[in-house]
Amino acid sequence: ASTTPARSRAGSWPGVVDAGGHGLVTVLAALVETFTGRVPGPVAVPHARAERGGEGLADAHAPAGECATETAAEENGPAFEVIYLLEAEDAAVARLRQRLDALGDSLVVVGGDGLWNVHVHVDDAGAAVEAGVEAGRPYRIRITHFGHGDAHTTKAERPTRERAQRAVVAVVPGEGLAALYAEAGATTLLARPGEPPASGELVQAVRRAHAREVVLLPNDAELRHTAAAAAEQARTEGIRVALIPTRSAVQGIAALAVHEPERRFDEDVVAMTSAAGATRHAEVTVAEHQSWTTAGICQAGDVLGLIDGDVAVIGADVSQVAATVLDRMLSAGGELVTLVLGDAAPRAVADRLEARVREAYLAVDTVVYRGGRQGALLLVGVE
Repeated sequence: ASTTPARSRAGSWPGVVDAGGHGLVTVLAALVETFTGRVPGPVAVPHARAERGGEGLADAHAPAGECATETAAEENGPAFEVIYLLEAEDAAVARLRQRLDALGDSLVVVGGDGLWNVHVHVDDAGAAVEAGVEAGRPYRIRITHFGHGDAHTTKAERPTRERAQRAVVAVVPGEGLAALYAEAGATTLLARPGEPPASGELVQAVRRAHAREVVLLPNDAELRHTAAAAAEQARTEGIRVALIPTRSAVQGIAALAVHEPERRFDEDVVAMTSAAGATRHAEVTVAEHQSWTTAGICQAGDVLGLIDGDVAVIGADVSQVAATVLDRMLSAGGELVTLVLGDAAPRAVADRLEARVREAYLAVDTVVYRGGRQGALLLVGVE
């Protein structure tokens, strides 16, 4: 019997041994030994052609029960394994393959009919996720840092990667914001609507940042206690963690904008906390059911404008509700308006709000980001 690597739809070999197939061979070998008393001979593993470059690896022969190793494996490979499911069109996936191929190795992209499973080893995990965002909608994102003794470490054990002095870890509600935060140097943890991360996931994100000092941005009022528990756990592991109680991703953007790793840790935390605290936050969303709010009774399907967490406006039109929310926020002053559009938001909303700011608030600047599937139709920040 023999095992073969799984073949992708593109017809190229990913360069890895199929662990399931090898496990099946091991079970069959044990059955042969049990019933015949004979120990099966070596199992030949066919050539695996690396996705990058197409160079054949040497033939590997391994006894049953032992894993075959790649003789051409490099001693120092990429630092991260990135895995996610992706909803995307075939043309976008073809471009994604090319980009990921340039970023790392052990690339596997399999699937079809709009749903793909993506696996790659890279040094820049943020860039791998960002590539998925550009191609479609990635979810169930898992990023693992390769350490000593894991499956990626070769016989010549790779040297320990030096810890960074400081890092920022942030929970973000959408793929677009995840890419934005990653570009700014933050380690991100994606939180889907209705699926808040557990403290263990936050601890893993802090570990993944691989820094001596970490600034943690939960970006959600309901995650404050979860983030506090994660910070306490990380401190027991010798990591200095400061929790900034950001209640919205726009407050996190403001904090990240003033982050300076060269400053003393305490000074950096104070500056980031001040920037977040000076940013009022709002969101425009759609009511899922009838309920009592601080602005009155809303019905399912009503458009709600929440300012600093409380319902302030109930309406039927997204643009009108958003404009009312923005006017109320700017009535107390402001210098910069940040708009983060969700996938479900009408495209004209941002244009109308930008025009309103230009006409009525001459000294105020506006910046617009695409947040992806972030739950809310629109996030608003006023600094």
